[in-house]
Amino acid sequence: MSELKRIPQHVAIIMDGNGRWAELRGLERCEGHAAGVEPVRASLRAAARHGVKFLTLYAFSTENWGRPSAEVDALMELFCQSVVNEAPELIRQGVRVRMIGERSRFSEKVQKALAEIEQRTAEGKTITLILALNYSSRSEITRAVRRIAEKVAAGEIAPDQIQEATVAENLDTAPYPDPDLIIRTSGEQRLSNFLLWQASYAELWFPGVLWPDFNEEEFDKAIDEYAHRDRRFGLVKGK
Repeated sequence: MSELKRIPQHVAIIMDGNGRWAELRGLERCEGHAAGVEPVRASLRAAARHGVKFLTLYAFSTENWGRPSAEVDALMELFCQSVVNEAPELIRQGVRVRMIGERSRFSEKVQKALAEIEQRTAEGKTITLILALNYSSRSEITRAVRRIAEKVAAGEIAPDQIQEATVAENLDTAPYPDPDLIIRTSGEQRLSNFLLWQASYAELWFPGVLWPDFNEEEFDKAIDEYAHRDRRFGLVKGK
């Protein structure tokens, strides 16, 4: 890998394929989710090695509440266990953990785990890991519109003052740059209600590998592909 390659500042990943990975092996779906923890570690290592500053993982969508309760319960328990198990290594690596989405629907136990991992990793300087939990882009945009409408009603802003920046400032992702590269594993080629506003000019990469098999080499391939993309943002090359 050339050290002169153009590196994305922000990479976002739709971690797809845990269930299919488990089914192909005659395992329970929850075992696929457990197997998906190591690719998170691998992605963090690879992202930090390349100098990526923000890594967003689509961990649990608002639509995922419709899955069987046993699977949802297993996911929540896995998350709480991971907070305890992974925190020391995240701190050692300089990872700062943050969340986007609506945490109010989670149980008190999960909310406590979220607050704990955010607090314990607050001083991380190497990379920011953003967990999209109970997240959907349409919900995020709807909540942003409500906040803006409340400001208009309160006389804090006039309707003709609303700009694209106004919307962006009211999104969950306001503190972070838009993603440069979005990866979706498993070969599916759609965004599934993920960062729709922020993905306007993101490069997209759809590897066929299922998420539990995603490793540092696969991440390297995505970075290499990104480096060869011609990013013009609607402009003419060279202008």
